[in-house]
Amino acid sequence: MNSGLYINNETDYILVAEDSQVQAKRLQFFFEKSNIRSRFCQNGKDAFEQVLKEKPVLIISDIMMPVMDGYEFCEKVKEVKGMEDVPVILLTSLNNPLDIIKGLQAGADNFITKPYDEEYLLSRIRYLLANRYVRSQGAPDTGIDIMFQGERFHINSSKKQILDLLLSVYEAAMNRNTQLIQAQQQLQLLNDELQAANQELDSFAQTVSHDLRSPLNSILGFAEVIQEDYREVFDKEGEKYIEWIIQSGKGMFELIEKLLEFSRSKKGDVSPAEVNLSEMAAEIASNLQKSVYTGKYDIRIQEGMVTIADPGLMKVVLHNLLGNALKYSEKAGSPEVVFASVRENGKNVFYVQDNGVGFDMNKAGNLLKPFTRLHCDQDYAGSGVGLSTVNQIVLRHGGKVWFESEPGKGSTFYFSLK
Repeated sequence: MNSGLYINNETDYILVAEDSQVQAKRLQFFFEKSNIRSRFCQNGKDAFEQVLKEKPVLIISDIMMPVMDGYEFCEKVKEVKGMEDVPVILLTSLNNPLDIIKGLQAGADNFITKPYDEEYLLSRIRYLLANRYVRSQGAPDTGIDIMFQGERFHINSSKKQILDLLLSVYEAAMNRNTQLIQAQQQLQLLNDELQAANQELDSFAQTVSHDLRSPLNSILGFAEVIQEDYREVFDKEGEKYIEWIIQSGKGMFELIEKLLEFSRSKKGDVSPAEVNLSEMAAEIASNLQKSVYTGKYDIRIQEGMVTIADPGLMKVVLHNLLGNALKYSEKAGSPEVVFASVRENGKNVFYVQDNGVGFDMNKAGNLLKPFTRLHCDQDYAGSGVGLSTVNQIVLRHGGKVWFESEPGKGSTFYFSLK
């Protein structure tokens, strides 16, 4: 006699209806370990036939099963004379409040949510078996009708049965809530660690960038002096090497600046103010044409585009987007760049469009992440940081960035703000 569970190990057994072989094996191992006799069926129909052959001391049934589900199985068991005192535990995910009503309607005694703890399952079995006699005492209930979600349900369960089942639901909810609190605490810990790591990374990037700029400036300065003052000493090969040094140094200097810009784009306060994007874009495009992209461009900027944003950060956004548009359309026969806006879903959507080289959208999944480039340095120099900086700034304004492109037909980059 297993007195702790009120089970006679020689005659009593627990019946399990479970179609999952994994869950069934787990329960089988649990019962063997606990020295409890058990029988297993893969659906409600087979389990009900087993009930008619040999009365179990307790039933554990999954709800979702083929042939006959757990609700129907439980209801049929409770209708069999002499089976009224057999407790039925339903295994469920309890995703829908209607599960509770259906369980009461079917006459279930307990709910246990999956995944479940073995100790908790054992305590539920012990409780139900120890209190079977309570249900056999007193006059039977006549049943009640209830309305739930506009539908009428007739509940035949006894008051004790209803109380037991509702308490099991409450206990399961409390366990889930405890698990949720623990998960939230773990998530907060991970967020704190991630924030600390990001701060260390930003600090490292700024320190390294600052420490690199000084010696790099010296290298560039001396290389340019050698190129200018010792031009006659070198042959064409030597002149080419000096030019490579200077160009590589300038490329590295630009990358350092972009890294610092990207680092600054992720932190600091956003100071919103009224910004005339049309005037800002015109000034940026003019400066870029004077210093870098001197070709004959057709640049069209829509007038009167005004928004509320951080002026300094928006200047970085437009500088990157317009710079990219000028760069990647430079080799077009008649390069065109457009900066305009449209109204969509009550919001202003700004876009920069070009008729340049474009790219394959199927390869652009990570384009807004740092150091992602779709074109080689030999064709188009760059750091792969500009668009990720744009994305960071727009995200900090509560907006989003997206794009459309096709090889040989140009690109359009959109952004919206909060």
